[in-house]
Amino acid sequence: MGFTIGGIREMRSGTRRRGRATGATAVAEYTGLWGWAVVPGARAAAGSCSCGDTACAAPGAHPLDFAREVPPGATLGMAADAWAEVPGASVMLPVGRTFDVLDVAETAGRRALVRMERMGLPLGPVSVTPDGRTQFFVAPGAAAGLPGLLYRMGWDDADLDLRALGRGAHVTAPPSDRGGLGPVRWLRPPAPDTAATPPQARLLLGTLAYICHRW
Repeated sequence: MGFTIGGIREMRSGTRRRGRATGATAVAEYTGLWGWAVVPGARAAAGSCSCGDTACAAPGAHPLDFAREVPPGATLGMAADAWAEVPGASVMLPVGRTFDVLDVAETAGRRALVRMERMGLPLGPVSVTPDGRTQFFVAPGAAAGLPGLLYRMGWDDADLDLRALGRGAHVTAPPSDRGGLGPVRWLRPPAPDTAATPPQARLLLGTLAYICHRW
């Protein structure tokens, strides 16, 4: 998709030599290795958002309106040039294209992940945020289909701390800071066999709903 893993390593060493921000390296990985678009995001410090809006509703947790998106397959040079325009920006991923996201409380998500791995269920990337959420990357369409899936599984009336993020939403990607609270981290990082084709939400939803109901 534009360059090789070896090229990523070259960029990493070059970035260190030039003192460039690690954000450009992460952008190149996401666009070139995993085929995801990347959007520069705001940062937060002491409750203030870098977007400059004193009444910002989501400090350090939203895309920068003026910044350009880096498209899937962007070359190393394209990624580095784009990020040079927004030094210090967080790395955000637009949802609803290659993946949707199932978002649950961190404790429930971690327990569900362990159970899914033991069951041998197909899994895509899974991240954990500093504000206590676990995010499962699943195939697009999960957000629109979640109410119907929960209904068919008999969980529609349950009080579940479970939501699906779809088109129009953005998630902060590791290793970026979210909301000034700390970095987002991978529990299961992207892999070649799941980054472009994450599992269908229905394959994971039963386990997630059961664990969320208990916790």
